[in-house]
Amino acid sequence: MTILQKKYNISACSKFKEWVASYKEFGKEGIMRSRRNKNYSFQFKLSVVELYLSTEVSYQELALSQGINNPSIIAKWVNDFRITGPDALRPKKKGRKKTLDIIELRKPSTSNEEKPVDTSAEHIKELEDELLKLRIENAYLKELRRLRLEEETLLKKQRESSTVSEDSSN
Repeated sequence: MTILQKKYNISACSKFKEWVASYKEFGKEGIMRSRRNKNYSFQFKLSVVELYLSTEVSYQELALSQGINNPSIIAKWVNDFRITGPDALRPKKKGRKKTLDIIELRKPSTSNEEKPVDTSAEHIKELEDELLKLRIENAYLKELRRLRLEEETLLKKQRESSTVSEDSSN
């Protein structure tokens, strides 16, 4: 244990190595705690995750090569990607969802009037994502049903064969 580890009560030597590597790469800013969260684009996150998964490089080395001074953020991206897929890396909307105004609820709607359809790229992407998730869920449920039916058929055959063997033994 080094003098600094004892002085600051830090048990992990790897943390010091991480700090030294960050200092060498980024200078003083590399070890300073940032008060602002840096926003990374979806494409950047996806490329970093794919780079990590396709190579045998550590989070620290990858962070240094990509200009990220916090390697744990890459670990979070990788874990999210493994659990949810690429959608986990997309930026999330901030704040509360909008609700209908009370005035709009009181206003009688005319059936002749057509409401404008939201054709923004973001709305279309959300709908496509929802459609993909529903298709995956549907395929999963169909496969689950198929496996259950297969299992029931096997159990039925086993029962029949056991009853036949009992009958023949008597």
